[in-house]
Amino acid sequence: MPRPKPATFDKRKVVAENRRARFDYEVEEKFEAGIALQGTEVKSLRSGEAAIAESYAEVRDGEAWLINANIPEYTHGNRLNHEPKRPRKLLLHEREIQKLLGAVERKGMTLVPLCVYFNGQGRAKVELALAKGRQTKDKRDYLKDRDWQRDKARILRERG
Repeated sequence: MPRPKPATFDKRKVVAENRRARFDYEVEEKFEAGIALQGTEVKSLRSGEAAIAESYAEVRDGEAWLINANIPEYTHGNRLNHEPKRPRKLLLHEREIQKLLGAVERKGMTLVPLCVYFNGQGRAKVELALAKGRQTKDKRDYLKDRDWQRDKARILRERG
């Protein structure tokens, strides 16, 4: 008789978020990737400590890597504690990696991590975005449009 599966929950627990990425880049497509972590890294993530503000992803030798993501050392870890800013392998399907590589090489796009979270099964995931950098004028237009949408919603709410 097969073992019963544990109950999953729909909610995802966000550990770290790169809010600046949506302003600096125009997100074209999103991917969900697993992260190959060591034991103390998982414990540190579960305690809610991580920073991906200055991190990025790249494809090397047919594998995707998360570079410069800071997961601080676990406070109760011993001499086997992990290195905080080591490159971490991203777990993606081969065709997804080829798609990302093609977009980065041909179209000049960037792989930006948007957030690190735990999914319903308790596995650490990273949400990657295939994005194109915005110029200063594009950023101003984005802010103007966002402010107009907010004002429009406020006006419609007041009129009922």
